Amino acid sequence: MSLTFLCITCYFKGGDFLRACKEAGNTVYLLTARRTEGKEWPYESIDEFFYLEDDSNTLSNFENIIKGMAYLMRTRKIDRVVALDDFDVEKAAILREHFRIPGMGQTTARFFRDKLAMRVQARDAGIKVPAFTGLFNDVEITEYLRATQAPWVIKPRAEASAAGIKKVHSFDEAWNTIHSLGEERHMFLIEQFKPGDVYHVDALTLDKKVIFERSSQYLNTPFEVAHGGGIFRSVTVEFGTKDAKALKKVNEQVLKAFQMNYSASHTEVIKCYEDGEFYFLETASRVGGAHLAEMVDYSSGINLWKEWAHIEHAKAINADYVLPEVQNLYSGIIISLARQQWPDMSPFNDPEIVWQMKEEYHVGLIVQSPSRSRVMELMDKYAEMIRHDYHASAPAQDKPTH
Repeated sequence: MSLTFLCITCYFKGGDFLRACKEAGNTVYLLTARRTEGKEWPYESIDEFFYLEDDSNTLSNFENIIKGMAYLMRTRKIDRVVALDDFDVEKAAILREHFRIPGMGQTTARFFRDKLAMRVQARDAGIKVPAFTGLFNDVEITEYLRATQAPWVIKPRAEASAAGIKKVHSFDEAWNTIHSLGEERHMFLIEQFKPGDVYHVDALTLDKKVIFERSSQYLNTPFEVAHGGGIFRSVTVEFGTKDAKALKKVNEQVLKAFQMNYSASHTEVIKCYEDGEFYFLETASRVGGAHLAEMVDYSSGINLWKEWAHIEHAKAINADYVLPEVQNLYSGIIISLARQQWPDMSPFNDPEIVWQMKEEYHVGLIVQSPSRSRVMELMDKYAEMIRHDYHASAPAQDKPTH
């Protein structure tokens, strides 16, 4: 049974999803930003492109996107709408709501995009979260600051990863930063900064049940990388450990509380140094960025993009979906900005290397091994090599660049 999928991503990503969707016999349309025109899309898997000159998530732009969709649907029937990137989740939800297309609506989409909605929903479900408050009421903010200990982080509610986050260390600095936000302060929240190890759980959900998950640990947190010019690294968590079981439980609690029906997801959790407890940080109804999908694939044999497409297709035609056999290997990823336009990768020659990054002014690779200690050994070795011979850093940006 052939259906028509409108896939939305305003960044160059999701090629494996598009290929798998097309291979299933569907018509595939891609709505993307004009700036991605000419990128190496899988053109053989895309029946038609549609471009946005303005890809912002504003009410006026949402209205324009609805008008464009209405015009499109005069001659083409759209059966499903899928957002492949964080910043397009709202666009897809609004189109589904307006044209009564099955899938995640605006209320549920909020849980996966709005960091304040995430925290409120998690807290109300009994999931541990760092102490937080919205930036709405002056008295409430003052009471919050007096009831909690510095430092705090002030976060935009609708950005991704560590973009736009500011760390403050005193009552006065917190208020000065809040005042500097002006009329936009309602689009931010403040939460207590909890030092700890940050983990991510990449998962697939079907019929409200998590059918696949793989937990990994950032060796340098996204905040450290974005704001300190560090080297990005992540490694599979040791299988069967107490931490692995705790992360699995938190992820399942979050997705249940957030009413996830079916999708890929990427959830971040921190294990606090102070009390050893796991605290929820954020989640997203999409595949993790920074090539984490490739890292998960080399650990598990599960291509998150492809299997997400297979799940979407199965749900659309009311067919059964069977997850491929899952492997249990360890993998690790390391990525850094590089001083060289095209870094010489020949010094990286260990047999465990299974993937290398091919992007200007970047150095990166993935290793795979049955031994986690070997992966950690290689991550430390390569971090030192990159720091000495390749590494470059850039100032943190308030807006993400993907």
